[in-house]
Amino acid sequence: MRSRMRLHKKHEFPGKLLVVEGVDGSGKSTQLDLLRNWLEAKGQSVIFTEWNSSALISKTIRKAKTANSLIPVTFSLLHATDFADRLENIIIPALKAGLTVLADRYCYTAFARDVARGVDKDWVRSLYGFSIRPDGAFYFQVPVEVSLSRIATSRRPGFYESGMDMGISNDPIESFQIFQSRIINEYDRMAEEFEFHVMPAEKPIHDQQVMFRKIAADILNS
Repeated sequence: MRSRMRLHKKHEFPGKLLVVEGVDGSGKSTQLDLLRNWLEAKGQSVIFTEWNSSALISKTIRKAKTANSLIPVTFSLLHATDFADRLENIIIPALKAGLTVLADRYCYTAFARDVARGVDKDWVRSLYGFSIRPDGAFYFQVPVEVSLSRIATSRRPGFYESGMDMGISNDPIESFQIFQSRIINEYDRMAEEFEFHVMPAEKPIHDQQVMFRKIAADILNS
């Protein structure tokens, strides 16, 4: 399918794109922050971008989430708009300039979450067909029980995070476990297809970072 070809073909820009993926509570953001600090300390020029942060539409998405008014397809379309804006105005210009781009979540987040919400797999992938292939995609793999326990130390899982919009269960915790397990299953299925570097996210933070830095350095120096 043409819409998938760009994600399977190496881009031709001089810069490098590294992305992290995983469910909430996987520790991916912590690991990316540590990598970012390490690269900057070594003198690397780094650009950071994260999911749902486009100035164009992120406020609209937040308002819709607050009102609990998003249906799965609308959810997907809004996030695709956010992603497209950041890709064209942040990621690609930085890659053209030869910079290193670190992305906290990429199109794979939509491939996992939207399909877990029941949206057609091929439709979602076609929607994000403009995506370019990262130089490295890191999937921080963690069981749903660990994800929940980490989140629970600081906050309650959110409405959409728990999949409450899907009517899975009236119990937010049970709904979270079921919905996030579906997302994990989608990530696991994608790991081979998109050549994810699967990171053992249950290991100590230091051990993960050592592994992360080694693989990232090999990519950036290739």
